[in-house]
Amino acid sequence: MQIQTLERMESNVRTYSRSFPVVFTKAQNARLTDENGREYIDFLAGAGTLNYGHNNPHMKQAMIDYLATDGVVHGLDMWTNAKRDYLETLEQVIFKPRGLDYKVHLPGPTGTNAVEAAIRLARVAKGRHNIVTFTNGFHGVTMGALATTGNRKFREATGGIPTQGASFLPYDGYMGEHTDTLDYFEKLLGDKSGGLDVPAGVIIETVQGEGGINVAGLDWLKRLESICRAHDILLIVDDIQAGCGRTGKFFSFEHAGITPDIITNSKSLSGFGLPFAHVLMRPELDKWKPGQYNGTFRGFSLAMVTATATLKKYWSNDTFERDVQRKGRIVEERFQQLATLLTENGMPATESGRGLMRGIDVVSGDIADKITSKAFAQGLVIETSGQDGEVVKCLCPLTISDEDLLEGLDILEMCVKAVVNE
Repeated sequence: MQIQTLERMESNVRTYSRSFPVVFTKAQNARLTDENGREYIDFLAGAGTLNYGHNNPHMKQAMIDYLATDGVVHGLDMWTNAKRDYLETLEQVIFKPRGLDYKVHLPGPTGTNAVEAAIRLARVAKGRHNIVTFTNGFHGVTMGALATTGNRKFREATGGIPTQGASFLPYDGYMGEHTDTLDYFEKLLGDKSGGLDVPAGVIIETVQGEGGINVAGLDWLKRLESICRAHDILLIVDDIQAGCGRTGKFFSFEHAGITPDIITNSKSLSGFGLPFAHVLMRPELDKWKPGQYNGTFRGFSLAMVTATATLKKYWSNDTFERDVQRKGRIVEERFQQLATLLTENGMPATESGRGLMRGIDVVSGDIADKITSKAFAQGLVIETSGQDGEVVKCLCPLTISDEDLLEGLDILEMCVKAVVNE
């Protein structure tokens, strides 16, 4: 396998190619193929970018048809038929059935672009600078988003420039299962000497992906929303990894029955792996002046075309989300069994997650690496997350067949048993 050019020319910053050191040439749904013809089951799926699998035929055909008409591919923020179709479909298929009313901001095409726009919008709308964020949160690596990101590894990559404008509070469960961390938030808000500048907004992932598959309780999320309402603070849900069906609902916050003021989506928003992001905001929060927040690739029509096809294909009724929830229960049961197996053999482990966003916390990054390395050797691509990489994390395509799902889980079980028996 020819990897010399890749190793010689690509920056040391690369990560996934170190864990999976082969050259991939083909992909279809939940399977990757390397240049030697070996197939791998994909439980990574572009870190949640390929919820609908690799080279989904419905989105691919929509893109091919659009290109065949010489449709506008890049349009800045000019109006195009691709944009109109996307916005109309988003409103009819997603907003109206859920009773939602949002304006749509198309920033640059990545998740961190969306977070940057969301937190700046909150500051503009409220005239306050502070953003409350949570321990183990990950919201991106540009400077504004990085200020709300907890992991020291990313924060230390600024070259010594301090991040500003955010205050960290403990996430649900951070202080133990018997402590409601929102008591601390309410106490600070009511204490003029507590040292917390009244925030413009609170940004939260309902399930923390990079942070280790930490799940916020539904009652905890409801209480957070009520605190924000009582103190005129905007609630921002970062649904970049947990959204687009990953937890079994299109928006991850639907499980809690809350309505955020601002939402960020990216990753699987295009449905095809094309870069695409949007910020959703209550209409009265749209305080932007023309051009005040822009981005050269905010008019990437191909992503809008595939996103439109995705929404129509998978979200016009509840069949798809029910199937995601069904598969999630399969992974949950198997992960619980593996966690029990590890624990019984002196390796404490716990299962967590929601829908098809699930993980096994094995406490040790070394143990997690052993499991995932053995899995790759057996034909399964699966990554780790958490502050020390201690969580074995499943982000398989939501469209994965039952056969591939079960085969992948069998491989993982075999590798866990191998680690236990070492």
